Formats: sequence, structure tokens, C-alpha cells
Amino acid sequence: MRVAVVGLGFMGLTHMKGWRKTPGIEIAAVSSDDPKALSGDLSGIQGNLDVGGEKFDFSALDRYSDAFECVRKAQVDAVDLCLPTKLHAPVALAALEAGKHVLVEKPMGLDGADCDRMLDAAAKAGRILMSAHVLRFMPAYQPLLEGVASGRFGKLQNALFRRRCAAPAWSIWMGDRKQSGGGVFDLLIHDVDIALAAFGLPTAVSAIGVEELGKGLDVLTAQLHYPDIASVTITGGWHHPKAYPFSAEYTVSGDNGTLEFSTAGRPPKFYASDGTETVEPQSDADGYQAEIAYFAECCRTNTQPTRCTPQSSAAAVRVTRLAQESRARKGEVLPCQF
Repeated sequence: MRVAVVGLGFMGLTHMKGWRKTPGIEIAAVSSDDPKALSGDLSGIQGNLDVGGEKFDFSALDRYSDAFECVRKAQVDAVDLCLPTKLHAPVALAALEAGKHVLVEKPMGLDGADCDRMLDAAAKAGRILMSAHVLRFMPAYQPLLEGVASGRFGKLQNALFRRRCAAPAWSIWMGDRKQSGGGVFDLLIHDVDIALAAFGLPTAVSAIGVEELGKGLDVLTAQLHYPDIASVTITGGWHHPKAYPFSAEYTVSGDNGTLEFSTAGRPPKFYASDGTETVEPQSDADGYQAEIAYFAECCRTNTQPTRCTPQSSAAAVRVTRLAQESRARKGEVLPCQF
């Protein structure tokens, strides 16, 4: 299977490494508007994960400085879009119209209308469309998803998801709301998506917080309202540039016990209602490589993704946007009418 990686920033680098580890894959084309990156020199790429930059040999690859030209002309089966969010929909539409399968980084689009256009184009083209929501493939989140699906928690009572980082000084476009949707949208959509994967679509959303992107602050605490769960809270965002450390965690409680995880050195552990504690077994799988391998298998078998559907990714965009709107309205409860 021949693939083009479109966009060679931090996520492009991360995905390049994932594709390289996936059997049966030929990276046949790359695209970037940065001449240094297009030469194969990704050694200076930075991000909020421990992914080191490196130099690649792109001499045998088709190289494009224009993303639209790449997805239209490259002789590939699939494209992997690691571009600023505002470009996700237009470049995905061009790729689908050209008959390519599309993996697109999260958020799937800037808004629900973007996502609808992408879904319609994928259906018309008969191609695979998937958004790269990596938490669904991260080992630390599997006990949560499997536990809810199996009924391990009993009646669910409370869930808290928290994700924080420094405002990304390494990425100028992410601080531009018109390009990225803002820090909360880009960051907390991870946790919105995992909540939707675990609990389904809420009936309503409310949120409070602050957005001052010029100062590197974009913080939100949202409540996802469910008729049968007392509290589902998603909180976090950007806390000033450079120094503030990345962290992510969750706590999910039900009548039978509580499951908790934190990137601050606490692997998933289940605290049962009978007082016992169980450290959850985890694989050492790379979540990014796992999502890429899953997408590749969907393309090879021409099977629509079920583990991470584009419809659920579109719902995550809508719910996160609704949380931003509620924050702007000082916590007004807004129904999820979509």
C-alpha cells in the first residue's frame, strides 16, 4: 500500500515513524511548504511528546510543496493529513475526489459543517475516511473503554478527564484560533472523544473558563450532561508558554470501584469497592503506530472503521465546539441537538 504523508511538522514526524513500522507500507510521497522539512531534515521538529526529530532520506519519494497538488497527483492509495486544522476539510475533500483513502489528524475539521462535507465526500467516493483520535489506541485508555463496555464498573457515577500543557511555542499556527480552533479545541477534544467512545453522546454541555490566547491561556472545565451518570467532567487546556509540563489523567467511578490513571507515573489501577487494588495489565504498543496500522488494514480490506468512526469524530468536534460556546456564555447549558 502506497501512502503520502502531507504535512511534516510534529504530527507529520510522529506519523512518519508510525508508517515506517507498519508492514506492507511504502511511503511514496511527502508534502510540506517548508523546504527544510521537504528535504528530509526533520531534526529540529518539536512537540509536547517525547518524540525526537531526525533526518529522513526523501530522495526516492515524490515531493510536493503544495498539499492540494500532492493529494491530487501523487500515485498513492492513501494520504495522511497532518496539516493545520483549517486545511483538514479542503485537502481531505480534494483527496477523496481524487480517489484516495484519507487519514486526517484530529480535530477532524474546524466545525461540524466541515465534518459533514468530509463524510459526504467519503461516502460518494467509496473511500475510507478516519480521524486519528489516538487515545482510542493508547494502552492506558483500554482498561477504561473495555471496563465500561463489559459493565465492570457497575452503575457509572462519576468521570473526570484532565489534560494540560504549555501553550505550544513550537507551533505558531496553533495559537491562531482561525487555523486551529484554539488551544482547548485542539487539546481537550482528545478527552471529549474518549468520553463519547465510553459513554456515548451527552444530552447537553456546559462549561466555564478563560481564553486569552495572547497570554498563552486557554482553560476550560466542561460538564457533559448524561441522564444516567451523575457527573462527567473534562478540564484543562493551555497554561502559559514553554515551561508548564504536559499531563493527562482520568478517574472513572462506578458502584463496583474506581479506575484511575495519570501520566505522572501512575499506571491504570482499579480500586474495587471491596478494598482490593489491581494494576491493569498493559501492552507496550505505540498508540500512534496502532491507529495507523488499523487505518491501513481498513484500507486494504475496504472496511469502514468501527473502532474510530468518522461519525464519532465529527460528534467530538461538535461537542467540543459546544463547550467553547457555553464557556463564552458563562456556563449556559446547551443541548446537543445534532
